[in-house]
Amino acid sequence: MSDAGEHTVFTLSVLALIYGGVVYQLARVGNLKRLRAHSLTSSKDTEETFTHFLTDSAPLVTILVPSYKEEPRVVEQTLFSAALQAYPNRRVVLLVDDPPNPQGDDEPEAFEAIRSVPAAVQSFFEPLHVRLRQESRQFEVRREQGILDVEGEAVRAAELYDYAAKCLRRKAEAYPSADHNDTFFVDDILLGSAQGCSDHADRLRKAEGASESQLQVEYERLVQLFRVEVTLFERKQYLNLSHEPNKAMNLNSYIGLVGGSYNILQSPEGRLLERAPSGQADPDLRVPRTKYLVTLDADSLLTRNYLDRLVHHMEQPGNEQVAVAQTPYTAVPNASNVLERLAGATTDIQYLAHQGSEFFSAAYWVGANAVLRTAALDDIRQDATERGYTISRFIQDRTVIEDTESTIDLIERGWRIYNYPARLAFSATPPDYGSILIQRRRWANGGLVILPKLVTYLFRNITRSRRVMLEGFIRAHYLVSPATVNTALLVLFAYPFDDDVSTYWLPIPAVCYFYLYARDLSMVGRRFSDIIGVYVFNLMLIPIQLGGVAKSIQQIITGAKTPFGRTPKVAGRTAAPRLYICAQLLLLFFFLSMSILDGLLGNWMHGIISSVNAVVFCYVITRLVGIRESFDDLRAIPPSTTSERPAPERLAV
Repeated sequence: MSDAGEHTVFTLSVLALIYGGVVYQLARVGNLKRLRAHSLTSSKDTEETFTHFLTDSAPLVTILVPSYKEEPRVVEQTLFSAALQAYPNRRVVLLVDDPPNPQGDDEPEAFEAIRSVPAAVQSFFEPLHVRLRQESRQFEVRREQGILDVEGEAVRAAELYDYAAKCLRRKAEAYPSADHNDTFFVDDILLGSAQGCSDHADRLRKAEGASESQLQVEYERLVQLFRVEVTLFERKQYLNLSHEPNKAMNLNSYIGLVGGSYNILQSPEGRLLERAPSGQADPDLRVPRTKYLVTLDADSLLTRNYLDRLVHHMEQPGNEQVAVAQTPYTAVPNASNVLERLAGATTDIQYLAHQGSEFFSAAYWVGANAVLRTAALDDIRQDATERGYTISRFIQDRTVIEDTESTIDLIERGWRIYNYPARLAFSATPPDYGSILIQRRRWANGGLVILPKLVTYLFRNITRSRRVMLEGFIRAHYLVSPATVNTALLVLFAYPFDDDVSTYWLPIPAVCYFYLYARDLSMVGRRFSDIIGVYVFNLMLIPIQLGGVAKSIQQIITGAKTPFGRTPKVAGRTAAPRLYICAQLLLLFFFLSMSILDGLLGNWMHGIISSVNAVVFCYVITRLVGIRESFDDLRAIPPSTTSERPAPERLAV
């Protein structure tokens, strides 16, 4: 390479890293400013919010949980966290996307196990709701008869809250805990909800001078806390719904039915859904009109105040144009697996970055969890034809990062994305190299495809205000960083630049950057020393993320959509493609060779960097990927030979 070429490549590589560093620092500043301005809703305010919704017709919220070949226990925990929301008017729908006619020895059994989960969860809530509804009706009878003892009723209501807490604690005690995800579910979801009931009981006992109307609200609150419909829907049972194999179309199929009643027709080819005539008393399927929808991944958990806080924000005057309210998820804490712990640390840092981008009006919808305004989805609706049937697309499925492209569609029409500044949602982190590979490669795939749409939006609005320029500066980095940052790192690490291209100053800003990153790790509850492991993890991701970028380029050239690669959420190990095992081994041997060559040539700075990276990739192969696992994947030995998958019917309800 000529001197001019070397200088150009070096400059562009450094600028790419500087761009990323500047965006990260802006996000840090934005997050700190938002935290300073935001006073987290206190428990008293939360109780007042719930009471407001009870007395002022809470809008219906439908929580959609898309599922594809998930472990029943994973789905069960997600449905429980959704059903236990301290919000009075909610439905939970599991969108089962498994093939309707499963093949294989264990597939039918696994399919039936998943289908049984909603009913099993409902069976916990139904008896509790019936008991509390009867108590509420008896209260109304005593009130109408004029035999109400206000003080005694307050004590009775407190005892009912204690009874609900006892039921939750009983379930928590019986729930088997196999890993940190189970422990978090028991401690923070089940016992957290139980503690909320107990705390409310204590407040009732300490309160003085309660009125009949206040007691009426308390009884109604008890009923509403445990009145929830948990059901399922299978789009692939119907010919005239989309069968595209991705999460977006699973969601779109149900969203397109909202507000309608339908009859099921049997044709020679299969079943069809047909809109029922107006006024039909008993249609086969009724999908209530809902003001808000929640999309919730099947491995995510919501704390009990997620819905009331986010819906309350969207209901405030001035927030009518908020299309998406969310709290970007963080990783379930206390993972024992080193790879899972490091991946979770990077997820938690992404949470800070997302919160900071909100300060600059540059937030993206993060699809693991979000409250969506149905009117906003209707505004970006597109109709298309699939297999001769008209299907509706609300959420884009052109790329595998459907939430990101839909964000551009929403902001083009004047809608806003809001990140609530509190950690109210948690997701399981993939526990092994194969599943991490699928997840992070998917995250890196699609940004370059979406970039032209973002550029078009920015050019249309660039004269509106200078703030749009800053918004575009941050948004564009979110789309291009998998390509620019990973390419820049690979170039700077791998290419031995001539002495006239000075690189001696590069470690200084790098050390400053890593120090601030480590501070942020401490802020989100991680260890300061985790910065070393995060550095190793991010280098491991270089070939993975570049693989996702390559898929984007392939789509740009061919126009063919990339198949949606779902992150496996099953017990046992996920096999990794040979290409990515070879890539990690190649980087190890490359940096080993370069460190020896640099030592012989006297290129000490580059030699030190190469030696450090050789150690890094040695650790990647031995600890993060695994030596035996690497050989198994290279020889294409199925992962079932190295770890058993438990029976699919294991439910703890």
